[in-house]
Amino acid sequence: MFPPGFPGLALLLLRVSVALTVLLQGYMRQEDLPVWLVAASLLLAILLIAGFVTPILAVLTMVVQLMGVFQGSWPSRVLVAILSLNALALALLGPGAYSVDALRFGRRVVDLSTGEDE
Repeated sequence: MFPPGFPGLALLLLRVSVALTVLLQGYMRQEDLPVWLVAASLLLAILLIAGFVTPILAVLTMVVQLMGVFQGSWPSRVLVAILSLNALALALLGPGAYSVDALRFGRRVVDLSTGEDE
């Protein structure tokens, strides 16, 4: 769930990509959205890049992006659908080794003789 090396780097890049799409969507519609919603999209993007509760936030991102399917022209709807697939892939793959989630829930050494974590 928390692969290091090139797979972990790829997951970091996927997190950044999904976060940038959230920022771009919020920026393009900032005149139409309340200030708190723009701030929430900024917070969502920061937490995604950091890799904090990534599967949950990726699903939330996917839902937010799919709400954009009902706005705009046909090509933009297709683009929004493709970007939501990226968020779904991130939710299914997890955050990778270079994330807050990996620090909090990552691999641990368990000593079976005493039953304590080290």
